[in-house]
Amino acid sequence: MKMHSSYGSSPLYAQVADVLRSRIAKGIWPVGTKIPPLPALAQEFGAALITVRQAIQLLKAEKLVAPEQGRGTFVRNKPQTHPKMRVETSLTGLADLYRNSNPRVTVLEEGTASPSLNPEEGFAAPNYRYMRRLHTSKGQITSVISAYLDKRIFDLAPQKFRKSVIIPVLLDLAGVKIGSARQIITIGAADAEAAAALNVSVSSPVAEVRRIFCDPEGTVIYLGELTYRSDYIRLDMDLLG
Repeated sequence: MKMHSSYGSSPLYAQVADVLRSRIAKGIWPVGTKIPPLPALAQEFGAALITVRQAIQLLKAEKLVAPEQGRGTFVRNKPQTHPKMRVETSLTGLADLYRNSNPRVTVLEEGTASPSLNPEEGFAAPNYRYMRRLHTSKGQITSVISAYLDKRIFDLAPQKFRKSVIIPVLLDLAGVKIGSARQIITIGAADAEAAAALNVSVSSPVAEVRRIFCDPEGTVIYLGELTYRSDYIRLDMDLLG
């Protein structure tokens, strides 16, 4: 398994640490297990010995492994298990999920900006309120979102939109009608900005979600671009349903 420095901008030692951490999380290396010696790992990853040593130091700082003099390096703990969010495929199901989980919202940025829309997605509203925020559940940052909300709708309940998850507030507003709602999910790699917000390595796998809501006339009243930690997403589908 040769690691490549061209894999995003993530340092090689962080890439190695991600693989080793995954092995511990999946139970490939159970707690108490002695992991392979550093030269063997360096050969496996096609990396320098110092690179592997830096990766082990990173896991040691996370209290996942502990080197013992003359004996080797042993697994001491599994990574923290993050809460999983089921991927909902209906608007009401999505709103209920947010109501039940009630994630904490942290505002990173707010202002006026226009979203980039594809022609088939709908018509642009005259003005949008832009909000970039973090969602946190049970103390864990789970997603970072860039949201564009038709300013005419934002002005109906600005404080609620600022403090709460947008979708339940939007659906509860009297007089606001949604003519269409789309959700597109792709698997990608975290760029530097998303990695910093989500506390993951650059190029770590993430789920990227784009949600577009239009009114009955085809005006885009809400566009949400979300990046989720991959360890937070669970896609569970009944194939006979």
